[in-house]
Amino acid sequence: MSHNFIVKDHIKEQLKKLPHNPGVYIMKDHEGEIIYVGKSKNLKNRVSSYFRGFNAHMPKVQTMVINIAEFEYFITDNEVEALILEANLIKKHLPRFNILLKDDKMYPFILVTVEEEFPRVLMTRNYSGKGKHFGPYVSTDQVRKTLEVIQTIFPLRECSKKITSKIDRPCLNFHIGRCAGACNHAISKEDYRMYVNQVLRFLNGDRDWLMSDLKQQMLKAAELLNFEIAAEIRDKINALEALNEKQKAIQANDKNQDFIAFYNFEERTCVMLFQVRGGKIEGRESHNISNALGMSASDILTSFITQYYSGALMIPKEIYLSDEIEMKELYSDWLTKLLGTKVEIHIPQKGEKKKLIDLVSKNAKEYIIKFQEKIDKEIRFRESAESELKDLLGMPQNMKLRRLEAYDISNTSGVYSVGSMVVFEAGKKKRSDYRRYRIKTIEGANDYGSMQEVLYRRFKRGLEEQNFASENGIGEGKFIHFPDVILIDGGKGHVNAVQDVLTALKIDIPCVGMVKDDYHKTEDLYYHGEICGLKQKNNAFKLIYEIQEEVHRFAIEYHKSLRSKEMTSSILDEIVGIGDKRKIALLKQFHSIENMRAATVLELEKVEGIHKTVAQSIYDYFHTKDAVEKSENSDE
Repeated sequence: MSHNFIVKDHIKEQLKKLPHNPGVYIMKDHEGEIIYVGKSKNLKNRVSSYFRGFNAHMPKVQTMVINIAEFEYFITDNEVEALILEANLIKKHLPRFNILLKDDKMYPFILVTVEEEFPRVLMTRNYSGKGKHFGPYVSTDQVRKTLEVIQTIFPLRECSKKITSKIDRPCLNFHIGRCAGACNHAISKEDYRMYVNQVLRFLNGDRDWLMSDLKQQMLKAAELLNFEIAAEIRDKINALEALNEKQKAIQANDKNQDFIAFYNFEERTCVMLFQVRGGKIEGRESHNISNALGMSASDILTSFITQYYSGALMIPKEIYLSDEIEMKELYSDWLTKLLGTKVEIHIPQKGEKKKLIDLVSKNAKEYIIKFQEKIDKEIRFRESAESELKDLLGMPQNMKLRRLEAYDISNTSGVYSVGSMVVFEAGKKKRSDYRRYRIKTIEGANDYGSMQEVLYRRFKRGLEEQNFASENGIGEGKFIHFPDVILIDGGKGHVNAVQDVLTALKIDIPCVGMVKDDYHKTEDLYYHGEICGLKQKNNAFKLIYEIQEEVHRFAIEYHKSLRSKEMTSSILDEIVGIGDKRKIALLKQFHSIENMRAATVLELEKVEGIHKTVAQSIYDYFHTKDAVEKSENSDE
């Protein structure tokens, strides 16, 4: 490992601006990929330590530090919140250096098995869909003490024994009063359920009555000079008080929520959005708003809501704002119409949601003040990239390139063909407008035909929404906004194929091909029958490179998930001797279950990896009565 490591100047500047607050830091490489997520009670000290004493670090840490191009951070209110948020982000992004350096374990939950006839309360590290989960908690000792208190006060069974009509011999817990005796029918289901409801009430936070009772027991024991018993009860009270500390990094629900706040600094405004998915903070987005000087909080938030959620692929059922907005019900109704189910907008005044919205505000302030230089640099880059791109394409400088849409196709030898669309607005990703397409009308590895299908479906739908908006005065829809430029992953053939679709639909939008080199990396642009010389324009090249990598990633990601899903649910799984490799080979050859069913044994044998015995098994399977009915039902 090199001993001449030098900290980059822009990293030095970032380090100077780090706060001493607890929080989570995110390390990124030169391509913007998250390579490490960590937490600390003092962000400035912890992050700075990576860039000091380089030669004293372990080789793996040195490798990581060399690859750091930039970093970001979340501020939290305490170290516990940072710990839970760190775990959530690691599980979401799977940074490669976390996998090497950290023990990525699940934190413990308290589980109430409410689906059972006689439920139990226990500790688990698996957040499954069954039962009611509470947590997670950082300390297993804290959970065990809490369970001990619950099991002492509420006589619920601890065993996993199956309760039947047979009267079993009771265990020791029954005799010492820690179990009500479900196995020997000493308690009715109704009375047992009453205890379960009390436990749920307690774990949901309604526990003052229990705390009061325990404190009285402790005082009484102390008065009787039973100090050991009083100390035990005191420990139980401490465990219960620790349980009261809820984490904002994960909530005891499975809801999808967005928390939105903003902060003004000089002439700039930053709107910060925290995404809570399944009860966990899974990410954040920062948006810089220009021309917001003098605008009210309501104007800023409603402007953001309108632009962000217009045509968004994901709209949560609950949205929490830092400030009141005018016509809140109107915006709620609009979002409800977009989603197709009730969307509620709240302005939290107290409790955990208020604390979380305050945390979002704190991060918005931190971002816009500490990263002002970075923000200005990003704006200059976007403006320069747009100007250079217009020069390359021969477009007038006064023409705005606000929205760019890029398209790519992915398949495995023509199987599981999918298309992807990504959107960049003002030079930044607009993930809410990303779209995925499963190819429906094209068979085999036909990229031109697949690209034509995707573009036709996208713009045909857009034209329909524009016509509907014109006739009904409603100007919103998922496809209503058209791009200023269309970017296609490919060269002359792809562009010509797409141009045929645009001409048929009478749409006049510049269509540009993103040409790759022999290593499948961005090489140039193809427009109006010519190569443009992209590499001569540094910032335009960086922007196109980012767009091409993003649309390719999005397509591959969907293709892999679709292929994995199909693999696990295919009718071929029921045939002995057919694994993933043979399944792909069969689909490459025949493209559909219908074609496979019509094939002869000899035709099946021609498929790579399919010998005579397996071919006969496939043929026999498809020609039994039950299989014929089943495969007919499975075909689209």
